[in-house]
Amino acid sequence: MKILIFILVGLFAFVYALYYWLEIKPEVVARQNLSLLGEEAGLLQVDGHKFRDLNKNGRLDVYEDPRRPLEERVEDLLGQMTLEEKAGLMFHATIGMNEDGTLREKSALISLPPSSDLIARRLMNHFKVTRIAAPRQMAEWANHVQKLAERTRLGIPITISSNSLHSFMQNPVAGMAEEIFSRFPEQAGLAATRDPELVQQFANIARQEYVAVGIRLALHPMADLATEPRWSRAVGTFGEDANLASEMIAAYILGFQGNPLGSQSVACMTKHFPGAGPQRNGEDAHFPYGKEQVYPGGLFEYHLKPFEAAFQAGTAQIMLYYSIPVGIPFEKVGFGFNKDIVTGLLRKRYGFEGVICTDQMLIHPIKYMGRELIPAKAWGVE
Repeated sequence: MKILIFILVGLFAFVYALYYWLEIKPEVVARQNLSLLGEEAGLLQVDGHKFRDLNKNGRLDVYEDPRRPLEERVEDLLGQMTLEEKAGLMFHATIGMNEDGTLREKSALISLPPSSDLIARRLMNHFKVTRIAAPRQMAEWANHVQKLAERTRLGIPITISSNSLHSFMQNPVAGMAEEIFSRFPEQAGLAATRDPELVQQFANIARQEYVAVGIRLALHPMADLATEPRWSRAVGTFGEDANLASEMIAAYILGFQGNPLGSQSVACMTKHFPGAGPQRNGEDAHFPYGKEQVYPGGLFEYHLKPFEAAFQAGTAQIMLYYSIPVGIPFEKVGFGFNKDIVTGLLRKRYGFEGVICTDQMLIHPIKYMGRELIPAKAWGVE
């Protein structure tokens, strides 16, 4: 009898602990995070115009005034930011949403930090979405996220991004393709049309759908060249012809961003500089065994051509790849950490002044037998 009672008590304790972990603790954590926030921004009436008082100080600051030059607004905002707020701007994390359009505070199949933790506690501003709710719920969720950000000290808005959502390939973990959006061929299929005007029309349609649900940053196009036919991501490129890919890239970016960037634009993060595709044995650099990128024909410059077209088209951002270059005169470290690539090639040679972002999950802690020995550090990326 004692053994039975012991087992029942143990089961009860386990069930309660599980319930606490899944239901009660997330609510407690959310309340703690939300307590760090202030009120929503009020309205200011100045010169017959209405402005949001994002820092809640009762006056119109330079960064709050869209009539002022962009450079002045940036400098004013930076001057008011703390080190923690600046650090938060350096991350581009993944965020979840509930199907009803509410903020996700509880872990689902993919363990993600609560939305309130990312925005209120970690002070992050750039987020990639994966699984997406229905259009109305997605738009409502985007508004909820922006309202949460509005309650931070300076009210800096959130940038919501996504991988390509208009293809037939389904990959919910990567946030690729959702049935709520119109469906088009992959980039390789678009390239097969050899019609840049058609590609621009597609991009314009996709732009409108993104804007409607609150997505303002496209984590595409892929400017990589499919010179290694065994590479699994070849279908996501505009093919192996650098000249054709360059035409398509320019049209794609113009359709999303317009010229110049404006209130109805969706910024493009063109990837994966300096060109994925020539992977040794066709393996992919997401995995340790595919980390080497080779150029047996000496075609490194050839892989840069589509990116040159992207620069000319005004791509707002650039994403780096994971690979380590082999057989070319650059540092033998991953492109995301590579000063020769990032500073020497991207910043100095091409004069690119936009945002540079590493590919996802580039930074990892060092573990041994499941235990974290050294926490993740942004060495070489910061």
